[in-house]
Amino acid sequence: MSSRTVIRGGLVITASDEIHADVLIEDGRIAALAASGTPAARAWSAEHVIDATGKYVIPGGVDAHTHMELPFGGTFASDTFETGTRAAAWGGTTTIVDFAVQSVGHTLRAGLDAWHAKAEGNCAIDYAFHMIVSDVNQETLKEMDLLVEEGVTSFKQFMAYPGVFYSDDGQILRAMQRSAENGGLIMMHAENGIAIDVLVEQALARGETDPRHHGEVRKALLEAEATHRAIKLAQVAGAPLYVVHVSAMEAVAELARARDEGLNVFGETCPQYLFLSTDNLAEPGFEGSKYVCSTPLRPREHQAKLWQGLRTNDLQVVSTDHCPFCFVGQKELGRGDFSKIPNGLPGVENRMDLLHQAVVDGHISRRRWIEIACATPARMFGMYPKKGTIAPGADADVVIYDPHAEQTVSAETHHMNVDYSAYEGKRITGRVETVLSRGEPVITEREYTGRAGHGAYIPRSTCQYLT
Repeated sequence: MSSRTVIRGGLVITASDEIHADVLIEDGRIAALAASGTPAARAWSAEHVIDATGKYVIPGGVDAHTHMELPFGGTFASDTFETGTRAAAWGGTTTIVDFAVQSVGHTLRAGLDAWHAKAEGNCAIDYAFHMIVSDVNQETLKEMDLLVEEGVTSFKQFMAYPGVFYSDDGQILRAMQRSAENGGLIMMHAENGIAIDVLVEQALARGETDPRHHGEVRKALLEAEATHRAIKLAQVAGAPLYVVHVSAMEAVAELARARDEGLNVFGETCPQYLFLSTDNLAEPGFEGSKYVCSTPLRPREHQAKLWQGLRTNDLQVVSTDHCPFCFVGQKELGRGDFSKIPNGLPGVENRMDLLHQAVVDGHISRRRWIEIACATPARMFGMYPKKGTIAPGADADVVIYDPHAEQTVSAETHHMNVDYSAYEGKRITGRVETVLSRGEPVITEREYTGRAGHGAYIPRSTCQYLT
């Protein structure tokens, strides 16, 4: 049975174009675009017609950095794949790339299988996996080749969290050398975790236990130093590098320098670094714990350099690093010791709206909004043009976006499974109205019409963004 949908009268925005066009969807894919009102567009008939007059028609968002059900700090991220992907859809995101975790002493395969088991049959939108590599050895390196062949083409390593995810420079170099051969992309959490642990120990010994000290010990210079070191290791290995959740202006400068040298080095930032700051970490009582994440929030003056990096393409992607922990019972594990606060913020539902607000505020253009939130993450992680654009042959992951609607962000109205919002009370212009995933309505005029199990696993090709 063929199914057809026509979206009429909207402004279609992609990373490269803005055009008043009607969109024909057939059997879950974009079949054609035609200028609104032309004979070609008027000739289309379909069972379902969506009126997008006065609205934007944009590709579904691609959030390339989420952590559903992640075990961390003696607890688990509070969103499951079911609740997290539903919330993502409410926020206009139609594809997530989550992180499967290799535990020390176990294989990559065991970690990947565990994440497939968590996600399969539970997702409202499409999903893929990166692989966290915690234990570099000869068997792990061989497994990396096998995973690339089957569509898991990116591997995350940590210069932070000694004793948990940490890799030393030798392990990082070996994994990078393997990626240079097999086409994989190394993603790096760039903070000098060894030095940070010294500063944590010293702060606690001085009685500095409040959440704000989390930001003070994880110094911007230690993010910059690790970013520099990761770049040089990648250069030695001849491998591309993607630095996750860049928060500090000094780290942006390291990325810009490397890119000026022509290196395949890329940077991602997140809404929390663009809209929040150490002012939030310093909120009275224990409220600051809501904003504990790593890399940490920085002083407000870093924001301008992050926006600049996004405009100049020294930063290419905005992802969420969505890793929610409830304030009650989870963040509270760190009362009296900031180092025990689970690291992570909720945000998968807020990203597209916050970035539209950045368009309204003049930080970025509409096409750049789509580029950093949809097209580039799809290209960076081997899913373009199936994902990230509106073009014939692409999956019909489409959002009807009302650029004039006003909303106030609140935990009372969000759909993430967490008891607070990092953006509580923030007024935003723009709101998701309708979301299609492969042509199927997931959100219909602000009503959830999706289902767990609709989301399909997406094997990925290698990075399509290399110079």
